[in-house]
Amino acid sequence: MTFREAARRVVDEGLLPSMSHQRISQLYLKDPDNFPPVQVIGRAKVIDWVQAKPYFVAHAKKASGRDRRRRVSSEEEGDE
Repeated sequence: MTFREAARRVVDEGLLPSMSHQRISQLYLKDPDNFPPVQVIGRAKVIDWVQAKPYFVAHAKKASGRDRRRRVSSEEEGDE
């Protein structure tokens, strides 16, 4: 899937409250040793979600440890 679709999936699956394809591109560039394998098709970068999901789960745990706003909870869904 493309980085854009992966960003949607991260949010849809509740791993993080927000994610953009730009942020995924940053992670890809800044963390090449841990980021899942990427293939380039035309101008798009694509990843296999089965391989990428554990990376984003680990990233979400690190992010929530740094900043409580990055935590996903069912209580937040009702707050406005």
